Amino acid sequence: MKKVKGTILVIDDDPDVLHTARIVLKPLITEIVTESNPQQISYLINHHQYDVILLDMNYTAGVTSGKEGLFWLKTIVEKLPHQQVVMITAYGDIKLAVEAMKTGAADFVVKPWENEKLQATVLSAFHHSQSKKELTDLRNERQSLKKLISTSASEIIGNSKPMQEVFGIIDKIAATDASVLILGENGTGKELVAQAIHQKSQRSDEAFIKVDLGSITENLFESELFGHKKGAFTDAREDRKGRFELAHKGTLFLDEIGNLSMSLQAKLLTAIQSREVTRVGENQPIPIDSRIIAATNGNIHQMVQSREFREDLLYRLNTVELTIPPLRERVDDIPLLADHFLTVFVQKYRKPKPELTDEGLQYLINYSWPGNIRELQHAMERAVIMAEKSRLTADDFLLDQKAKVPLNDSNLNLDEMEKAAIERAIQKNHGNISKAAKELGLGRTTIYRKLDRYGIRY
Repeated sequence: MKKVKGTILVIDDDPDVLHTARIVLKPLITEIVTESNPQQISYLINHHQYDVILLDMNYTAGVTSGKEGLFWLKTIVEKLPHQQVVMITAYGDIKLAVEAMKTGAADFVVKPWENEKLQATVLSAFHHSQSKKELTDLRNERQSLKKLISTSASEIIGNSKPMQEVFGIIDKIAATDASVLILGENGTGKELVAQAIHQKSQRSDEAFIKVDLGSITENLFESELFGHKKGAFTDAREDRKGRFELAHKGTLFLDEIGNLSMSLQAKLLTAIQSREVTRVGENQPIPIDSRIIAATNGNIHQMVQSREFREDLLYRLNTVELTIPPLRERVDDIPLLADHFLTVFVQKYRKPKPELTDEGLQYLINYSWPGNIRELQHAMERAVIMAEKSRLTADDFLLDQKAKVPLNDSNLNLDEMEKAAIERAIQKNHGNISKAAKELGLGRTTIYRKLDRYGIRY
C-alpha cells in the first residue's frame, strides 16, 4: 500500500497505545504525531494542521463514561468544524459512539483494535479530509478571484491618431505571451490597456489578476505575491495562494512597478526568471505560468540610470514597451470621452441627460488635464450630480484655472505638472494626505514617495 502525504495526531494517555498506533499507521501516512496530555489539544490545533485526529474517550483512571473525550471532541469541532476526528475507546458502547458521531466525530474504533480495521478507518477519514480541503481551497480561490479579477466592462475609448497607434500595438502583441511594460501618467488608462491585451490573448478565459505594488508593504510582499502556509506568521490563519498562483495560466498585472524597493525587485525577478514561487512557511516551490504585464507612471529608464530600478528586471518586463498618451495629447478624444462619461453617470444617478454646450466642451478641451482621463471622469460625475439645469456650461466644471494652459506650450514639464497637481489636491483637502491620494488615484506609499521626491511640505 502506497504511503500518502499527510499528518495524523493521536491523543491517548496510554504510552503503549501511542506506540502501537505509530507502528500501525506509519506505513500509510508520512507523519504521525502523538500526545498523551489532552490539555495540549488547543495549542496543537492552533499551531498545526492535521488531516485526521485520533482521540481517546477517557483520560482519568477508572473513568469509563467518555465525557472527557466528548468534551475535547467539542473543543476541536468548535474551532475546526471540518476536522476529521476518529474516537478510540476500550469500551464498545454503541450509545457513546452515536453521541460522538452526533457531536462531530467522523468514525469510532474500539481498542484493542485490529490493525487492518484501524488502517482502513484512518485512511477513509484521511481521504474525506482531503476532499473537504480541496473543496475549501476551491471556494477560497473563487472568493479570491471574485475580489481580484477585474469585472469592469469598460472599453478603451478614442478615435485620435495617438490612440489608433495604441490599438494597433495591442492587436500585434495580444496573441503573444510577451511581457509588456505600459508607461503613462496617472489616469491615462494603463489598467484598461492591460485588460484589453488580456482579453485579446489566448489566456482570455483565465484570470486577470491585478496587484497594486504601491499599496503593498515590504513585510507583506511575499505573502501577497507568493502566498503563505497557515501559521507562517501571526495573522496567517489559513493556507493562502499568492497572486502568482491565482494568475496561473492567466495574466498578472503588476501596477506601480516603479514603487518597489531594490530588495523586493530582486525577489520579483527571481520568481519571474525561475517561473516558480515558494509560499511563506513552505520549502516546496510551485511552478507558475502567468503572462506578466507591468505598468508605471514614473520614468523607469531614468530610474535604471540612477540605480533605483534593476536593469535586468526591466529587461524581463519590457519585451514590448507601450506608452499611453496623456489626455492633453489626444484632445480629439475629449468630446467622445465627455459624452461617454455623461451617459454613464446620468444612468448611475437616474437623472435626465443634460446637453453639453459648445462653451462647456471648449472649456474642457482647453484644460490641460493633469489628472488625465480619471480627472475628466470625476469632473463629469461632479457636473452630473450638481447640475440644476438641462445644459452644462463652463461654470458647471470645478477645474483648477492654473491648469488651463495652452496645449502648445513648449515649456510643459511632466514632473512640474505632477507636483502642481499633488499640491492642489493637498490644499483642496486641507492637508489630508489620504483624501488627496484618493482623489489623485495614488496609493499612500506612492504619494509619500512623491512628497519626498518633490520636496512638498504639508
